Amino acid sequence: MTLEDLLRLLHVLGATVLFGTGAGIAFFLVMAERTRDPHIIAAVSGIVVIADTVFTATAVVLQPLTGYGLASIIGWPLGEGWIVLSLALYVFVGLFWLPVVWIQIRLRDLAKQAAVNKAPIPPAFDRLYRIWFAFGFPAFFAVIAIFWLMLTKPEIRLF
Repeated sequence: MTLEDLLRLLHVLGATVLFGTGAGIAFFLVMAERTRDPHIIAAVSGIVVIADTVFTATAVVLQPLTGYGLASIIGWPLGEGWIVLSLALYVFVGLFWLPVVWIQIRLRDLAKQAAVNKAPIPPAFDRLYRIWFAFGFPAFFAVIAIFWLMLTKPEIRLF
């Protein structure tokens, strides 16, 4: 296995982890929220926070490193249109992901508090949940666009 092969493998695995963990987190948190049971929501959102920390954060760091390594080895200029657009979309996704991490922590804490107090899910939870839910869509479609750019490498003239 060459260094290029290894970097490609790590880059694809990282992209898979980012997409798969994001989709999985979204599915499980949506399903938990639908129960309206603070105990279930607290447990699931606790796991979601751990998964985002362990898997997503690791992949977020490795993706640009493996991408840079690949571009260097293959000889793709970093100013190539599809690379610049991919990086811009990556930053765009990050701008949605960072607040989502904070929101997930708050959702977990609000659900835990409701469970401990034997109270219903508070209105603050619902407001944050709607923001969390809405932030998922642009990030999800931006990641799909990045996949498309990486696979097709279209000729894009930016300037």
